[in-house]
Amino acid sequence: MDFQLERALEILQRTPATLNTMLRGLSETWTLANEGLETWSPYDVVGHLIHGEETDWIPRLKIILEHGESRPFEPFDRVAFFEKSKGKTLNELLDTFALLRAKNLQTLEARNLKPNDFDLKGRHPALDVVTLRQLLATWVVHDLGHVRQIARAMAKQYTEEVGPWKAYLSILEE
Repeated sequence: MDFQLERALEILQRTPATLNTMLRGLSETWTLANEGLETWSPYDVVGHLIHGEETDWIPRLKIILEHGESRPFEPFDRVAFFEKSKGKTLNELLDTFALLRAKNLQTLEARNLKPNDFDLKGRHPALDVVTLRQLLATWVVHDLGHVRQIARAMAKQYTEEVGPWKAYLSILEE
């Protein structure tokens, strides 16, 4: 599928509600469970998504639009959320994520991007030259990957409980 902003927005607008439906009101047995050492729980993933809303997608979009390749993006600290999430409930994180995402999508839509804008280039600190189209497509795939990660972390809590059906449950093998 070719990138179209309208199609991207279909996913980006739904991610907060998807996570809210999946996670709000669940016991911490589900929301703090991870897949093992150095993996993230659903709670952690929501914290990570908040950090991305604050420091990644829209700030990088603005750099591309205002500076192009002349100003590299700030490196993204994938684990900064651990400290920022401390002491917060999952419900607080879900609410914060929903508010930040709504604000960021308003900012995106207010830019009234034209088809040629998606070819504008920026400079990623590790990947070098990237386009605005690639940044926005990555935002969508990033969301979908983390929805999958949350579902997988939760599913793996019953790895042994499913018994022989494990052979049919590919999510447990990822």
